Amino acid sequence: MPLQNGSVTVTEFIIGGFDTTERPVVVGVALLITYTLAVLANMVNILFIIYDKRLHKPMYLLICNLAVVDIMYISSASPTMIGVLVAGVNTISYVSCFIQMFAFHLGGVMEMFALAVMAFDRLVAISYPFQYHSYLTNGRTLVLTYVLWLVACGFVAVLPATLIPLPHCHSTLKYTFCDYAAVMRTTCVDPNYYFNLVTVIKFFLLFFTFIFICLSYIGIIYFVKLSSNNDKKKMGSTCLSHLIVVTCYYCPLFTLVVLTRLGVVLTLEARHGLIIGAALGPSLVNPFVYCFRTKEIKHKIFKIFRIN
Repeated sequence: MPLQNGSVTVTEFIIGGFDTTERPVVVGVALLITYTLAVLANMVNILFIIYDKRLHKPMYLLICNLAVVDIMYISSASPTMIGVLVAGVNTISYVSCFIQMFAFHLGGVMEMFALAVMAFDRLVAISYPFQYHSYLTNGRTLVLTYVLWLVACGFVAVLPATLIPLPHCHSTLKYTFCDYAAVMRTTCVDPNYYFNLVTVIKFFLLFFTFIFICLSYIGIIYFVKLSSNNDKKKMGSTCLSHLIVVTCYYCPLFTLVVLTRLGVVLTLEARHGLIIGAALGPSLVNPFVYCFRTKEIKHKIFKIFRIN
């Protein structure tokens, strides 16, 4: 990497986030098992929904979209981390690093959007049960999902757009894969301006989607109070799956984003754990929650095992 006016030409990055990890192979195997389970479980959800025409309804299309998001989210970073820990391959090419960064952050933004639109779906289903299928058709659900992907890509495109023009002073990433903060810290510029810009975007997306979900549930609670006891039980069961998923995703994110900006200092290991947990945790929990708490999918699984 020849010197160019104090900067270096980077063709690949060295991932140094696991340098101090004890028993890296054990950690890597644990990540591999978690990653494999998450991908397989999400694939099962997707295949069930695609091949069963009875599940071609707005709610299941949104569950399918969430499964696609989860697979992309964990697949963007997990193979790289597993390669470093298990195989000792701790380098990644410049282009691959930027692709990984874009895919990882796109997965994070889409996870927020997917959970928000699923909360809206539950609100419409509970508020207008008889008009639900006329308000939220499959076509409208697919268009809404497509628009959300485009909007998410627009937000995430800011990250590589601000990074690519910057010169690099070294090629070692202090973190466990190519996220924005890791790559930014290899540049020769003061990162505070860029971090503040990204923080504003992240805060906007995080709080907008979380507040939207909260407002949706305020509306749901209002309509549940007006319902009969049998309907209350059914509505509560329907919403519990979504609440579990929302909790799994937002808890580590609020800890990482909000507390650090309030002055709480996290160790590098704690930061790594929260980032990995925010991606792997929901991606593993989501398919199992929806498999075992969604009546149609649960019955289909039990039917398959009974036949075999």
